[in-house]
Amino acid sequence: MSNYYQPEIETASYEQIREWQSERLVKQIKRVWDNVPYYRKKMEEKGVTPDDIKGVDDLKKLPFLTKADLRDAYPYGLLGAPLSDCVRIQSTSGTTGKRVVAFYTQNDIDLWEDCCARAIVAVGGTKEDVCQVAYGYGLFTGGAGLNGGSHKVGCLTLPMSSGNTERQLQFMTDLGSTILCCTPSYALYLAESIHEQGIIDQIKLKAGIFGAEAWSEDMRRDIENKLNIKAYDIYGLTEITGPGVSFECEAQTGMHINEDHFIAEIIDPDTEEVLPEGSKGELVFTCITKEGFPMIRYRTRDICVLSREKCPCGRTHVKMSKPMGRSDDMLIIKGVNVFPSQIETVLIQQGYAANYQIVVDRVNHSDTLEVLVEMTPELFSDSLGKITEMEKILVAELKTMLGIYAKVKLVAPKTIARSEGKAVRVIDKRKI
Repeated sequence: MSNYYQPEIETASYEQIREWQSERLVKQIKRVWDNVPYYRKKMEEKGVTPDDIKGVDDLKKLPFLTKADLRDAYPYGLLGAPLSDCVRIQSTSGTTGKRVVAFYTQNDIDLWEDCCARAIVAVGGTKEDVCQVAYGYGLFTGGAGLNGGSHKVGCLTLPMSSGNTERQLQFMTDLGSTILCCTPSYALYLAESIHEQGIIDQIKLKAGIFGAEAWSEDMRRDIENKLNIKAYDIYGLTEITGPGVSFECEAQTGMHINEDHFIAEIIDPDTEEVLPEGSKGELVFTCITKEGFPMIRYRTRDICVLSREKCPCGRTHVKMSKPMGRSDDMLIIKGVNVFPSQIETVLIQQGYAANYQIVVDRVNHSDTLEVLVEMTPELFSDSLGKITEMEKILVAELKTMLGIYAKVKLVAPKTIARSEGKAVRVIDKRKI
């Protein structure tokens, strides 16, 4: 396992990485102080100046940025370079309030594409591969990032974007795609369609790079079994750069963070205290090379763990675990913390496909939790007694996992709306 795009960087010593980070952080803070009045004001309020930042150890002195800051500073308040130097924007899909608009200089795009190229090479990608990019293009970062990374590796790149499944499968079979990049839920949707059409023998895929939504280890195994591939995770967010902030290698034991570009911290989401390595907490990122939109100590709200345990792949950059949920959109039901990934794990372990929807409501001042689960064709039954028995089993398993009662409703195959982008897993009617 020794596939590297930039070996001298990806296998650099811890001391070298720290040296790069300290040098780049000092330079970045001076640039932000001079060019981003919004953040300079936050620094002044905390009594910090660029002279106080001598290296990575001083990072904790700096103030955090949050999604609220991005909304307050919209659109140009956090711009870190002259607008004339910026060549592109990307934007989040947006759920509430103003969209997040991130700016990129040409150098930002080059470095971002390098990060995505590292991810492709890490899963075995070479210039001999055909890389099918089925993430959305346009404002969404997924398509643009992996497209650029694929070009840099030298793969034949299929810029498919999301949707139009028939066309996806036609190109996949006709052109012999070997690497698939899309959301994990869309990968399962494609797998379902491939098996329905009986064309699995025509599929040449060997690896998939899946991100942009939460997915469990059980879902990974499901994808791998149905597509006969290795499924790898990739992590990113528009605020930081897009996919490629971190990526899995062939060891599949966490995602290597590109530490020459991003400094990662884990904090207690309540106290904002920096936690020691190995602690579970909220992930915070600082961009040390990004020019157009240089986020400093940005609170991602993703809950995970960092580890510097030696990796079989030889990469030395710190690993982050798969996000275990979020500190802000975690469901609190009857006082209990519930993550959709917990529910997904139970369903897949019981033999159901990862097509489900969680509906949270409040009835007579009490929270209710209902899980709609799509039966697979193998499990499908039109016997009311059989369905009731299957629902009872799932209710018991979910109670064991979550600690609270969840109503379960089994529905026929194909009745939950399919997503060709991000799957809509949770409907929280308490917020409507």
